[in-house]
Amino acid sequence: MSKPGQPCRRRRGSSTTTTPVAAALALATAVTVAVATAACAGPQAGSGRANLLAKPPVSRGVATRIAPASPRPLGAADTGFGLDLLGAWCRSQPRANIVFSPESLAAGLGLAYLGAKGPTAAAMARVLHLPASGAVLPLPASGAVLPLPASGAVLPLPASGGTEGTLADIRARWAALGRLSGPGVTLTGSNRVWADPSLPPLRGYLNAVATAYGAGLSRVPLLKNPAQAEQAINAAIAADTHGHIPDLLPPGALTGDAFVLTDALYLNAAWATPFQASQTQPGPFTTAPGSTATAQFMSGDGYRYATAGGWTGVRLPYRGGKLAMTALLPPAGSTGCQVPAAAGLTRLAATLGRPGPSAGVRLPKVNLASHQEMNSLLTGLGMGIAFEPGADFGGLSPAAGQISIVEHAATLAVGEKGTVGSAATGVGMTSSAELVRGPQIDFDRPYLMLVTDTATGEPLFIARVTNPASA
Repeated sequence: MSKPGQPCRRRRGSSTTTTPVAAALALATAVTVAVATAACAGPQAGSGRANLLAKPPVSRGVATRIAPASPRPLGAADTGFGLDLLGAWCRSQPRANIVFSPESLAAGLGLAYLGAKGPTAAAMARVLHLPASGAVLPLPASGAVLPLPASGAVLPLPASGGTEGTLADIRARWAALGRLSGPGVTLTGSNRVWADPSLPPLRGYLNAVATAYGAGLSRVPLLKNPAQAEQAINAAIAADTHGHIPDLLPPGALTGDAFVLTDALYLNAAWATPFQASQTQPGPFTTAPGSTATAQFMSGDGYRYATAGGWTGVRLPYRGGKLAMTALLPPAGSTGCQVPAAAGLTRLAATLGRPGPSAGVRLPKVNLASHQEMNSLLTGLGMGIAFEPGADFGGLSPAAGQISIVEHAATLAVGEKGTVGSAATGVGMTSSAELVRGPQIDFDRPYLMLVTDTATGEPLFIARVTNPASA
């Protein structure tokens, strides 16, 4: 149990993919952070974690027009977003190893999206490939967020077209992720809304993120003591990722920010058929620049493979069969940043999911790490309005300004026994200009007071205070 003032810890089910390829794209365990500002106060609302193995909170029937939801739309959305981002990142750093979590980035930006309105929401939805539908979810059980609307009310949502359907899709994705853990596979995670005690987000926003992501509210002194807030958030994320991401927020990252939205995932998955360490041998590997390096190749037989559009895919299942990696080899002779089309990837994944021919595999052992600022990449993909002064995140708070920072760090280790990964994303928002706070002036020594006619300057009263306690 958490101590008073510290964030609560629960496990959370979030998005999942329904194809081996999409699952491979989301293999890295992930932490997503969104930082924002706001200008209204309220009590703490729930913890920030939910058990990935537990069922979603029982709803109390306060919403209407409930429609069935599926994790598939957001599985496809996260895959499309991930491929877009991979292409943009590769083109900016064609010789670099890259690892990131599309699910984590989508979840962190999704927490911000639920507070976005108008053109800002539309731009984010396009970049994130978000589907739209008319479904509305029931609210979570009482106690998960601030006091719920009266019975029979529909969940209050920001004016960002398609959000109602997105809530249902996100909730379904959360439930699907919760079913992935089992013998040999550990998947844990969290969503949190961190806020300065004086500036929590709007109640409708808290209801939305609790419904969609199971996110609760934790309070830290973001405005008065940002260094202390950074330390608390980093400590929580380090714990959520089993120490893989110890410093998500760099020193000085929180400057005038009043909200931090975090998503975290941790994955440790064993292969269904482990590679034999005795069969791992060194061999030549042609690098992106065309030079030759030596890699340690794991070897195994009996893996399902398929080809589509010149790409060759090999499916490497994890224990339990609910999760798999798909290793993708681009067409022979290809150069530069080759990224498969989403449609072709879908066909390839469908083929790999059916019985078919098998092959032997030589796969390098890798221990990858990346840390990248995403501002320019996301702007290039079409999310630029979210980084501009005119950004509208009024559904989160009237004081929420533009996104100021998107940082992503990730690690991925692939070895003979399985896969362990972690990732962290930080999305920061400035406050709106009219609510930027100036310096604090303390009247803690003798001072004067004048009561004047503002039109004429006539002093009606003048006072000097030397000791308020004796007045």
